Amino acid sequence: MFFAGVDWADDHHDAAVVDEAGQLVGSKRVSHSPDGIADLRAFLLGIAGGPDQVPCFVETNHGLLVAALLEMGFPIYPVNPKTVDRRRRPSGAKTDHIDAYLLARTGRSDLADLRRLQPDNPLVQELKILTRDLQTLIQSQTRLLNQLRACLKAYFPVALNLFSNLEQPTTQAFLKAYPTLEAARAAPGQELATLLRRQRHPYPDRKAREILAKLRQPQLAADPVTTRAKSRLMLALLAQLAPVMEQIEAYDQEIHRFFSLHPDSALFDSLPGAGERIAPRLLAEWGDDRDRYVFANSIQALAGTCPVAYQSGSYRKAHKRYACIKPFRDALHQFARQSALREPWAAAFYQRKRAEGKSHSMAIRALSNIWVRIIFAMWLKHEPYDASLFLAAKDAHACSTA
Repeated sequence: MFFAGVDWADDHHDAAVVDEAGQLVGSKRVSHSPDGIADLRAFLLGIAGGPDQVPCFVETNHGLLVAALLEMGFPIYPVNPKTVDRRRRPSGAKTDHIDAYLLARTGRSDLADLRRLQPDNPLVQELKILTRDLQTLIQSQTRLLNQLRACLKAYFPVALNLFSNLEQPTTQAFLKAYPTLEAARAAPGQELATLLRRQRHPYPDRKAREILAKLRQPQLAADPVTTRAKSRLMLALLAQLAPVMEQIEAYDQEIHRFFSLHPDSALFDSLPGAGERIAPRLLAEWGDDRDRYVFANSIQALAGTCPVAYQSGSYRKAHKRYACIKPFRDALHQFARQSALREPWAAAFYQRKRAEGKSHSMAIRALSNIWVRIIFAMWLKHEPYDASLFLAAKDAHACSTA
């Protein structure tokens, strides 16, 4: 058997192959193109008899290179880049060729500890891509809303107090129609009520009177130059925000459609506080391959919920795990926050951790760690969440350790 390390880049890839004795038998650089991938395949098969005889070790678990190697039948083993860094020589020399060689050496010595990449089924793959891309869109929306809020504070701060939030269509319609304090003050009450009615506000006449009353109170006013410049920026931000919000709504609908098609959707939908956005994210990050995880602590490490122990002499400390799948960790943390608002035992656990002096993030991370064990048991048994089962198991464990 041979072992191939493949160091990937945007425009090229370096491959190095070692034998069972750890000796370099060949290396090659190929371009990131169909011809380059074909050259890589020919190079690997020229050394080994078939794809199964040359496992490939890569510092990623996704991308066009990984997809191409999987399609050609090569076993893929993702390797953490930090593992490779620890094998560098004291000089710290680093090149793409060296990285590929170190990947091959790492794979040869640590093969028993590495897990072969088994892609999710197409439904879970697409759901994962959609949910992660949705988070990117939500981050864009948050950035634009923060810019819009800062812009209004600079010249029209009272607008922030007229409605409950900037995301709602009523707020944005009002700002488009009346981009300055002077324009809003000059608006007839009936015209404002008509605008609110078109936005389906439940009490347009009463809300119009409340808005005009607030606007006609003494307000801090910006100078004409600032008002003209910032009102222009405000309208530009609204023009960017509208399509992002439309796409977020479209993504929500598509994600819900994919999520409802999966047989495990009922399991994740039963989690308290998961809701329409977090439940699909949890399913997408968790996957549906029951052979992927042997124990719950594998998922806890993968999702970064379990702490990392550090000891040196008499010094001992547990710290946050940084090497993990960040979208998975974020989904679990968001779910843990929501569960603490809806599930009594989760709220009690969170409050106990806070009383012990733990920060909010530490308490949420500890709660996420417990939820991983619960979801793992649900997932293996194909059973939805039942709080009574968890509480009964918790009481039984407390009695056995008493």
